[in-house]
Amino acid sequence: MATGFGLLRLSPKDFWAMTPRELERAMSTIATARTGAPGKAQLIELMNRFPDQTESQIG
Repeated sequence: MATGFGLLRLSPKDFWAMTPRELERAMSTIATARTGAPGKAQLIELMNRFPDQTESQIG
């Protein structure tokens, strides 16, 4: 219900009129794929793209 009312912004009438299949399809458009933790190469790439500190912050 929280997904239907909060994320999908459905009215109560529309929410209760949906079939489970329709609700699942609507929810799948906002769901993100879960692929697990990034591999070592992906982690290194992310660390390089988004460092915790820049050279100027280190001092």
